[in-house]
Amino acid sequence: MVAGAFPLAKLLTLGARQLSRPLAARIKAGARASPFFRTYICLTSACPLPSVIYHWVEMRTKMRLLGFRGAAVKPLNEEAAAELGAELLGEALVFGVGGLCLYLEYLRQAGQSRRREEYLEQTLSDLRQGLEQLQRDLDELRAQGHA
Repeated sequence: MVAGAFPLAKLLTLGARQLSRPLAARIKAGARASPFFRTYICLTSACPLPSVIYHWVEMRTKMRLLGFRGAAVKPLNEEAAAELGAELLGEALVFGVGGLCLYLEYLRQAGQSRRREEYLEQTLSDLRQGLEQLQRDLDELRAQGHA
């Protein structure tokens, strides 16, 4: 059966992952231009948001790898923070779609496994019932033969 060799679900998940990249690029472009995104997502001083934390961790890691232990990390300017925030948003979207595809594939495989197990249990039950019926028939024939 050809459908079993190339399931439609795998094709759909691949298509979803491929479509998420242009969607992420469009969201990133919109985020870069959005004053709301710049003000409330990337540049909020009340709490360090993902772009600021990401920049700090990345720079600290690079400095430690290069041998600079006590160097301070300069904060990002507004444009760089907005760019990094948009980039992180796009990558999070692509990663989220990929994770969703993996989860849906797992559910599909689990459902197939469950259906296969139920089929095998039903087959085994049918075989046991058939064996019991044959045993009853054999006992009945033996009783008729002795009589």
